[in-house]
Amino acid sequence: MDPNVPNHCPGTNSSSAGQVSACQGCPNQKICASGLTQAPDPALEVLKHRLSSVKHKILILSGKGGVGKSTFTSLLARVLACENEQQNVGVLDVDICGPSLPIVFGVQDEKVHQSGSGWSPVFVEENLSVMSVGFLLDDRDDAVIWRGPKKNAMIKQFLTEVDWGETLDYLIVDTPPGTSDEHLSLAQFLKSTENFSAIVVTTPQEVALLDVRKELDFAKKVGLPILGVVENMSVFVCPKCKVTSEIFPKNTGGAAQMSLEMNVPFLGSVPLDPSLGKCCDEGINFLQRYSKSPTIMAIKHIVENVKRSLKQVEPMVF
Repeated sequence: MDPNVPNHCPGTNSSSAGQVSACQGCPNQKICASGLTQAPDPALEVLKHRLSSVKHKILILSGKGGVGKSTFTSLLARVLACENEQQNVGVLDVDICGPSLPIVFGVQDEKVHQSGSGWSPVFVEENLSVMSVGFLLDDRDDAVIWRGPKKNAMIKQFLTEVDWGETLDYLIVDTPPGTSDEHLSLAQFLKSTENFSAIVVTTPQEVALLDVRKELDFAKKVGLPILGVVENMSVFVCPKCKVTSEIFPKNTGGAAQMSLEMNVPFLGSVPLDPSLGKCCDEGINFLQRYSKSPTIMAIKHIVENVKRSLKQVEPMVF
């Protein structure tokens, strides 16, 4: 079976009149009509075996770009790795067109090595490793101009060929904004495994919440369990005078009110710290450099809420 052909085409389940318009011009019409695409994907068994040693798989989602998903991903991973040296944490960057985690973690000059057991991720700490398409580019300024099938194949390769080690307590997956190819592929592939869920990140203003509501609706439709919602950049705390200011107004009540309305857990708010942006640009560990920042305290509180949700037998599906 062609790995670049999706297992499910929406046109195959539509009415005869609608199917014509849905399938017209599709380059996969012949193989789709042959029935080969309805066969189980053999890569799913490989993926299931590869990820069997991962205790928890957490997707970081948001329908809106620029809300700080990658920044939150890095902070979440660092807190989990720092609180217990025996706890192994892996970070997978599936933002194919805009991979930023290599720079955020300060490992942008590293290269991925391949062995008989698969791709070896880049280690930031002894118990914290990262895998990103950014490590595979000849030049960090190279544009990744790929259509959906090639993105899907890359994500499948990440999930089936990266050697995370014997055990991995957390695999945190940083995703691009939206509800498109990458998200559909991840939901489809991870359904063959256990203990996968998602955290949705937003900022307080309505223009961001509008897109995040769509992301929550997407999760509901594909059966993706939601651990909760995080409100990033909730307020700005001046590092000198400690005065608090709302950069993004909460005209409709912010993420807490949205979570209440949509019946999903609210994990907490993260204040905006200008030092955090500087650390991300320079690849510096923000937790070590600014250990007393209100942002650190907020992230640690959110991590406790996340772990409390993960202890449930079944993560909340709304």
